[in-house]
Amino acid sequence: MTGEMADAAPRPDAGGFRGPTWIGTDPLPEPRRLGPLDWVRVAARALALFVVLFGGMAVLLAIRLVEAPLAGLRRPVTAYIPQIAFVAACRIVGLRRTVCGRLIEGVGAAVANHSSWLDIFALGASDRVIFVAKAEVARWPGIGWLARGAGTLFFRRDRAEAASQAAELVERIALGQRPLFFPEGTSSDGKRVLRFKPTLFAALLDPRVKGAAHVQPITVDYEAPSGIDSRVYAWWGDMDFAPHFLQVLALPRQGRVTVTYHPPRRVSDMADRKALAAACEADVRAGLGHEAG
Repeated sequence: MTGEMADAAPRPDAGGFRGPTWIGTDPLPEPRRLGPLDWVRVAARALALFVVLFGGMAVLLAIRLVEAPLAGLRRPVTAYIPQIAFVAACRIVGLRRTVCGRLIEGVGAAVANHSSWLDIFALGASDRVIFVAKAEVARWPGIGWLARGAGTLFFRRDRAEAASQAAELVERIALGQRPLFFPEGTSSDGKRVLRFKPTLFAALLDPRVKGAAHVQPITVDYEAPSGIDSRVYAWWGDMDFAPHFLQVLALPRQGRVTVTYHPPRRVSDMADRKALAAACEADVRAGLGHEAG
């Protein structure tokens, strides 16, 4: 699960936060037993996703061979390919997508709540962003290769590396790219917003970008199909990826994801990274429409 570095060693609390992974206190959704038609849907959707995502990445890497020597870290052509692939991925899964609000203009970054691997599809389909993920994702079979090719920034939860990682974020922002990170540092059940950790917000206070930079809070809210557990799209705690992936692809009727872009926060208006993190958290929390724990 993608996420931000923790500011300090996590402590158990009443909200169910244990270490870098949010566990929660409610039982996990009961998996649905899959029948023959479910497996047909899984096979068809999985094959289509494989073709779109890995085929798109092959095209991206081929173009990047020419683009990289000419443009360096800039991606004037290949930045569009992941977005096209993510739009197609949402359609293949059958997840309807509603976008509200206006995208940030100019220099800045974006932050969002995090509840599922589907967040990458929903957010990547809506804007050309550079995702920030924990370093472990780079080693995940298949997914790590896709993430690297799409330009994902991989960061460790290590205070010693915080300065160098912040410098990398500043470089990307100064290039006009839009990093998107999940300040909760973990995923939840999608019915709450966890406390935003301020670590990565510090990069936006760098003098090279602070004067012009904005950060846009984004709320990602899933609506399950009628009669299905409302948390069906959420992937958190000790849940394994493969079973959850199969459960989502097997659904005969899919629900909806609403991506709400809140008005950007001007970085120079904030006293420090903690104030910036708290303001963005409040915006995301207000847009969720559920109890925000």
